[in-house]
Amino acid sequence: MFGIELPQAMRLNQIEGRFDNIMLAAIIALASVGIVMVASSSIAIAEGLKSGPYTYLVKHAVFLLAGLVAGLIMARTELRVLESWSKLALIIGCLLLVAVLVPGIGRRVNGAQRWIYLGPVGFQVVEMVKLILIVWLASYMARYRDGLQNTFRAVFKPMGVVALMFGLLLMQPDFGSAVLLGAVAMGMLWLGGAKMIWLGLPMMAVLPIVAYVALAESYRVKRLISFTDPWEHAFDSGFQLTQALIAIGRGEMTGVGLGGSVQKLYYLPEAHTDFIFAVIAEETGFIGVVCLISCFAVLSWRALAIGWEALQLRRDFAAHVAFGIGLMVSLQAVVSIGVNMGLLPTKGLTLPLISAGGSSVVMTCMALGLLMRISYEVDRAKRQSARLRGEDFVTPEELLNVAPKDSAAESMRAPSSEGEKHQSAERRRVEPRLGSLP
Repeated sequence: MFGIELPQAMRLNQIEGRFDNIMLAAIIALASVGIVMVASSSIAIAEGLKSGPYTYLVKHAVFLLAGLVAGLIMARTELRVLESWSKLALIIGCLLLVAVLVPGIGRRVNGAQRWIYLGPVGFQVVEMVKLILIVWLASYMARYRDGLQNTFRAVFKPMGVVALMFGLLLMQPDFGSAVLLGAVAMGMLWLGGAKMIWLGLPMMAVLPIVAYVALAESYRVKRLISFTDPWEHAFDSGFQLTQALIAIGRGEMTGVGLGGSVQKLYYLPEAHTDFIFAVIAEETGFIGVVCLISCFAVLSWRALAIGWEALQLRRDFAAHVAFGIGLMVSLQAVVSIGVNMGLLPTKGLTLPLISAGGSSVVMTCMALGLLMRISYEVDRAKRQSARLRGEDFVTPEELLNVAPKDSAAESMRAPSSEGEKHQSAERRRVEPRLGSLP
C-alpha cells in the first residue's frame, strides 16, 4: 500500500504460530477422564459426609476451570517475559517453602505441614514450587549452556538450589515430592548436557541422608515393609495397597462398568485422589488402563519432541522448560500408577489431571498451558526461518488440505498458447530408458 515495503523484521513478527493439536487432544482427553472418574469414585465418600453426592465433582470442576483460565494466561504469555521473572520467582518459591513451616501460616493436614490457607481455600506450596524450579533451572541452563557441558562448577549451583528445596520439603515432611523434584532437576541437567558423573557424585553423597530420612519415621518403615509383602499386613500398613490390588484384579479385561466399583465403597482409602487409578482399572479394565497410559505417553512424547525441536532452533529456554514439564508429568504419572499397582512404595502423589485436587490441578493446567505456548513459539520460529530462506512452511495438516486442491487446479489448466506448450515441454523431466539410446 502506497508503495511502502515493510522492513523484514516487521514482516517476520507478523507471522503467527500454531499450537500442537496432538498434545492438546491428549490434554483434553485426560481432563475429561478425570471429570468422569472423580464423579464415579467420590459419590460414596461425599454421601457419607452428608455434603451431597457431587461435592467433590463440583470442587474438582471449579479448580479445573480455574486451571483452564491460568493455562490460557500462560499460553498467551511470551516466553521472554517469563524468563525475565525466573529469578524473582525462585526467591518467592523458597520463601513460600519457609513460610509454610511457620506456625500460624502453614497448616498441618494428615500429619504434614504443607498447606497455606487463603480464607477457605487451601494451597499446597510444593505444586507451585515444581513449576518455579523448572522455569528457573531452564533459564539458568540457557545462560550457562557451555559451562554445564564442560565444568562441574556450573552444575553445582543448581544442585545447591535443589538441595535447599529438598531439605525444606523434608521438614514438612513431603518425601515423595522432594524425590520427584530432585529427579526432574537431574533429568533436566542430564538432557542439558551435564555429564553423568557430575550428577552421580552429589547423588551418592545425598543417598545416605535420603536413606536415613526414609528410615527415621516409623510410618515410612511400615510402608516399606508392607510394600514388599502387602498381604501379610493386609489389615494394617498394607491395607491401601491390598485394596488397590483387589480393585485392579476385579477389572480384568473390560472392567465392571462405570459406577460399578465395589472397592470405592469405603474399602479403598483416598479412592478419588491418590488411588483413583485403581478405581479406573476396576471400572474400565485392562483396555481402559491401556488407553489412559497411552494418553500420558502421547503427552510426554509431544513434550519431549517439542523440546527437541526448540533445541534445534537454538531456543534453549523453551527447550529446557518443555523437557522439565514433560519429565514432571510423566514421572508423577509413573509414580502414581506404580504405587497403585504395588510396584513402588506408597506415596501421596496424585495422578495429573485425573485425581481430584485443588492446587495440583491448577498448577498442572498452568504447566500444560506453558507447554502449549512453547509449541506455539516453536512453530512460529520454524515459519520465520522458512520465510528467511524464501520458503513457505506448511504443516502436514495444511499439506493435506492444500496440496490436492492446488495440484488438481494445476492439472486442469491447459497451456493457453504455443509458447507455454514449448516452455512446458522444456521443463518436463526426461527419464532415461534402456533400449532407447541413440
